[in-house]
Amino acid sequence: MYAHKLGLVVNAGHGLDYHNTADIAAIEHMNELNIGHSIISRSIFVGLERAVKEMVDIIDKAANQAKIERMISK
Repeated sequence: MYAHKLGLVVNAGHGLDYHNTADIAAIEHMNELNIGHSIISRSIFVGLERAVKEMVDIIDKAANQAKIERMISK
């Protein structure tokens, strides 16, 4: 949030995976998540379509939950 107030755009990557991406996706004003390596690695085992869907679901759930929590806390 501090970076956003300064007019900075915040992106995250390097080390994001299916276990820690939700925490980062929940950060307000997060602009972009670089998660390609995790998706491709997982797709070897479950296929690309499923790997992408799982990651999108993780991000959507975390972002929506964080938005609800911010609305409640105001």
